[in-house]
Amino acid sequence: MIIYGKQLFLYILQNYPEKLLKVQLSKKCDQKLFNKIKRVCEVTLVDNKKAQALCHGGNHQGFIAHIEDISFESFSKVKNSNFLLILQGITDVGNIGAIIRSAYAFGVDGVIISGIKSINLEAIIRTSSGAIFEMPVVLEPNTLDLINELKQVEFKLYGADMGGADLKNIKFPGKIALMMGSEGSGIPNKIKSKLDEIVSIKMAREFDSLNVSAATAILCDRIFNG
Repeated sequence: MIIYGKQLFLYILQNYPEKLLKVQLSKKCDQKLFNKIKRVCEVTLVDNKKAQALCHGGNHQGFIAHIEDISFESFSKVKNSNFLLILQGITDVGNIGAIIRSAYAFGVDGVIISGIKSINLEAIIRTSSGAIFEMPVVLEPNTLDLINELKQVEFKLYGADMGGADLKNIKFPGKIALMMGSEGSGIPNKIKSKLDEIVSIKMAREFDSLNVSAATAILCDRIFNG
């Protein structure tokens, strides 16, 4: 698995050096940093053309790292948590990465990507700025099956929708799971009908909606901090 970009690379070097297998630099870096990398794994220099090819044209900033493959966690890893976030049908890796960062910051115990069969995990590592290493992320393609599993382990399920109850007026006892729908179609009605309650953010001015990553951050903060 390949990751690239200076800040993500430095985060992994600092916090998860054991995951680094090989580092390729397309330009010289500070000697102190170079020596630190060399103590962890093999370092080679590559020309920019090869660097661009390795990163499929992405902005590598001179840092390309080969890391141990990571995979999605199993549902059993998160089923005993207190606060889960479900991303129903969300496929934009930029939004998913931003959501994982916010989820980690606001006390979510695990993120479940649901309603899709696959997603580019490398891209999520990049867009989450490494937060995926701190947060269990599960892939569960069948959302209705997921809902049943969550209810069996006593989760109360909330869905976000503009027509829902004002979040400020709701108390959140026990184990909760918050579901966010895709920006295009939201949470499908057949799934919404299986949830315990629909909630929303009441806004000062009328507007269609917030970006899903912004809305998720607000909701998670209000649930976690009251």
